[in-house]
Amino acid sequence: MGLNELILQIAFSQMGIREDIDEDRILSYFHEIGHKWVKTDDTAWCAAFVGWVLKNAHIDGTNKLNARSFLHLGKDVPLRKANEGDLVVFWRGSKTSAQGHVGFYIGEDGNNIYVLGGNQGNKVCIDKYPLERLLSVRRLDW
Repeated sequence: MGLNELILQIAFSQMGIREDIDEDRILSYFHEIGHKWVKTDDTAWCAAFVGWVLKNAHIDGTNKLNARSFLHLGKDVPLRKANEGDLVVFWRGSKTSAQGHVGFYIGEDGNNIYVLGGNQGNKVCIDKYPLERLLSVRRLDW
């Protein structure tokens, strides 16, 4: 099994995990990557989910809760060469703000990128993000 296949297998195993119903599971994403201080699923958790998936795939993540910290992991690849399971990092607020979102690339339709991630509508799911908000596609290796 390739790295991206492993990443997706782990990420897909969490599909449907949602705030309020599965708070303990969401808190485990934080705790297992070293953020035991987090006590509620009201804390933004997309980066915690990605970090948890990477840890379970035996890949060193950033261990940070800032989505944009993943801009420094792996190598940048053009969107046209993105593979399912690559990391995708988006801006929120404004392109220059510190806010962002991170998840795993699933596909695109020309206007949107489909992302498997956590804290998307308060759950783990596949959701679409506007192409113009993409900051980087990141390719990982072991």
